[in-house]
Amino acid sequence: MDGRAIRGKTLFAAAILGASLLILAFKLINPTPVQLLVEGDTVIMSQVPGLFTYTDVLVIGVALVLMSVSGTYLVLHDSRTPTLATSTTSGDVLLEERRQRWEEVAKVLKDNEQMIYKALIDDGIINQSELADRTGLSKSNVSRALYGLESRGLVERRRQGMGNVVLLR
Repeated sequence: MDGRAIRGKTLFAAAILGASLLILAFKLINPTPVQLLVEGDTVIMSQVPGLFTYTDVLVIGVALVLMSVSGTYLVLHDSRTPTLATSTTSGDVLLEERRQRWEEVAKVLKDNEQMIYKALIDDGIINQSELADRTGLSKSNVSRALYGLESRGLVERRRQGMGNVVLLR
């Protein structure tokens, strides 16, 4: 299903929700009960405040059902999430494009930075302490190289517990 169809369904559900809310509010604010009193040949018609006719109750019930269904659809349906078929193919393409770009960037880096960057390309995200084990570099050399990569905007370090997690940007 393409994005326009999903947006159309979401827009339709939002319109139903809004219309149901307006109908419900109007009916609750303005009940339309009428009392007919027949005395002989005269008929007296008067409004009784606070009472609803069967039609009012039916309209309120339908509005509540429509409001519930459309509201539930809007809350539970995430229109930004693509379907599984499109997410795997577009995700694979995006990952491959990034991987190619990262490979090009890795060619112009210094030796230590290049080793660390290539280790990150394989995983995408890794603990900083694990980088030292994987590359065979000392922790201080890893830290220095990460500082250089970070200053170029190629990686990002995030604090996690007692250490850092390093991820590609």
